[in-house]
Amino acid sequence: MYTNDPNHIQELYQDIIIQLWKSYPKFRGESKFSTWLYRIAINTVLISLSKPKRSLQMSEIELHNIQVPYEEDIGLKEEQHQQLYAAIQKLNDVEKSVVMLYLEDKSYEEMEDILGISNATLRVKMNRIKDKLRTLTNNK
Repeated sequence: MYTNDPNHIQELYQDIIIQLWKSYPKFRGESKFSTWLYRIAINTVLISLSKPKRSLQMSEIELHNIQVPYEEDIGLKEEQHQQLYAAIQKLNDVEKSVVMLYLEDKSYEEMEDILGISNATLRVKMNRIKDKLRTLTNNK
């Protein structure tokens, strides 16, 4: 979702694995393991992207990484589908993370645990993201 470059993907994957290995002894079991894993992965990616030496460019989102229901499910035409992905690419990293988790059918409670954002703030962000996507895709 954050890059299409295979080298960057491999580097991020390795960074995530290393961070999971280092952080596992601190896992207290207060949340689901999957929630903890998502949190570590997202934080590692966001920290990695914010480092000046890396300066990764956000490239096009790979269609197979995020599944949006197709035309038969919600009436989207292929062109609209492509516009939606292009609009998602224009979001900032936190917004992309929220959209990714939303499209993976995560509950607001799970998203709250993973992202460390309060439920109320998360709902406000989601509404703003939806408005932003409507504006970016000209589907007002």
